[in-house]
Amino acid sequence: MARSKPYVILSAATSIDGKIATRTGKSKLSSQRDLERLHRLRSRVDAVLVGKKTISMDNPLLTVRHVRGKNPARIVLDPRASMPANSRVVMTAGDVPTIAAVSEMAPARRIANLEKRGVEVIMCGRKEIDLKKLLAILAGRGMKRVLVEGGGETNWHFLRDGLVDEIVVTITPYVIGGNGAVSLVGGEGFAGVICSFRLKEITRMGSELLLRYVP
Repeated sequence: MARSKPYVILSAATSIDGKIATRTGKSKLSSQRDLERLHRLRSRVDAVLVGKKTISMDNPLLTVRHVRGKNPARIVLDPRASMPANSRVVMTAGDVPTIAAVSEMAPARRIANLEKRGVEVIMCGRKEIDLKKLLAILAGRGMKRVLVEGGGETNWHFLRDGLVDEIVVTITPYVIGGNGAVSLVGGEGFAGVICSFRLKEITRMGSELLLRYVP
């Protein structure tokens, strides 16, 4: 029987105190060894997914570079179709399959501009992205594994909706602090400890720890 959604892996590198970026947006925490591990993981999934804010703040390429392997498709959650036209994912959309998931609130001219640059647009959701619908569409296209590398808000929405099958977190040897720093999971949060995962694997990589959790 076909799965109703792809297997979703949520991946991030955090500081000791659970931050994925400083208050100024700096998010380069991983060692070279961990970057190679991440890119190897990217090469084994069908798509890598981030939110529009990650595109605006970090301008990532989201390709496989530190190891040999295929590039996954790139998916950006962009409700208003407002990601920068000069972002690297848009500029390279002709070379690497790139999808913008938008809502019905996205202006037609912005959608047309993205499509003109080679970005495929999928509309799913009235005001915000309907993640369950999006994942069902991806499953229908044969995508079996999706890697979520989003910021705190994107991570929250996937966890809130119960869509995460695995969490892979690298704990890096830094302390960031600050109420304005970005946490691994943002959003409004659960009213209690509701979203529970089981620690399945621990790998030490020098001063870093790689933790793998499953529901």
